[in-house]
Amino acid sequence: MLNTFQSIDQFLLEHQTFWRFEPFFSSARRVLPWKSAQPELTHWLNTLSPQEIEHFKQSNDELVDALSQYLPSLKQLLTWTNLQQVQIHGLELARGVDSGVPGRKLEQIVSMGEAALTKHAGSEWLEWCSGKGFLGRILASQSGEKVTSFEFQSALCQSGQHEADRQGLDMHFVQGDALSAESITALNPNQHAVALHACGDLHVSLIQKGVEQRLPALTLSPCCYHLIQGEEYQPLSIAAQQSTLQLSKSELRIPLQETVTGGERVKRHRLEEMTYRLGFDLLLNEALGFEQYQPVPSVKKSQLSDGFEAFCRWASDKKGIELPSIDFEYYERLGHERYWQMERMSLVQQPFRRLLELWLVYDKALYLQQSGYQVMVSEFCSRETTPRNLLIHASKL
Repeated sequence: MLNTFQSIDQFLLEHQTFWRFEPFFSSARRVLPWKSAQPELTHWLNTLSPQEIEHFKQSNDELVDALSQYLPSLKQLLTWTNLQQVQIHGLELARGVDSGVPGRKLEQIVSMGEAALTKHAGSEWLEWCSGKGFLGRILASQSGEKVTSFEFQSALCQSGQHEADRQGLDMHFVQGDALSAESITALNPNQHAVALHACGDLHVSLIQKGVEQRLPALTLSPCCYHLIQGEEYQPLSIAAQQSTLQLSKSELRIPLQETVTGGERVKRHRLEEMTYRLGFDLLLNEALGFEQYQPVPSVKKSQLSDGFEAFCRWASDKKGIELPSIDFEYYERLGHERYWQMERMSLVQQPFRRLLELWLVYDKALYLQQSGYQVMVSEFCSRETTPRNLLIHASKL
């Protein structure tokens, strides 16, 4: 694992030009950042149609294969990113255990639950950042052991406790702040800790407290790496601390760009919204002289059907900006062109997203390993179920 981490670390450092940028902002410049160094790659990207771009966005292996003609070293990515998958056979759930859980989320929870149950250690469970305790219900009903469900929102604790009591499950909800020093009182040395998609510092907090309390096992799937209190990522392992790679909050968002595209309606809404935002940014820059990007609040999807001009008037009103007479069709057209430029640029960054995520996950895994755990990194479900499908399992030696 250490050798793999160090190889990924070196690869990311050597190829920074191709992933260390933000396509949204970089798309304002019509020239691709690697034009002079990679003229053939630049030409190939510029020949891609929107349909071809969409295809490559959904087929990473084909994209790597195509990009490798211009960047041969990219082939190496596949040896690192093709991970072992946890053998999932499916659990027979007790009646009502899945109550209130939406379909795709249920698939994630059941897969995660089975992965934890297969490698269970200890005599009880700790469900970290539990929400209403959906994962805890599966663990309690399948193992018959006590589950402590630790959650920040008191309303979720109350709802989860009510449902667990109704089903006769041995679950105890504890309300608390996972980032506080006091949260360690929720842990005890008999617990196998689990966390499904605990964000940023929340899963880091569990790992550190789990090591301190010498938990027999931890099974977690990290998420939202950018949700940290500092401005830069703070490595846990010795190997990552020795690396010269420092990641900012915005760079920690890069792995999260890996999404499962929804239906045509979802894709259309994204194209419209991003076109409008990109066009509005150009409008402010060219027509009003704004040099700094002006962030625009979230917009209701229903508003998009009102058109670009309505979006600009709504956004300028939100920002307290008075618009002069504007050729809205011109800036909408530029926004549309910029959208596809953004998507072209993101194709080059795309293969590095998983690699960055693995760097972050291996940092946690190596920290657990150096703290006396046997650690395995794998995938607990398909990418289609969720792109955040990496699983860290650690058993105390």
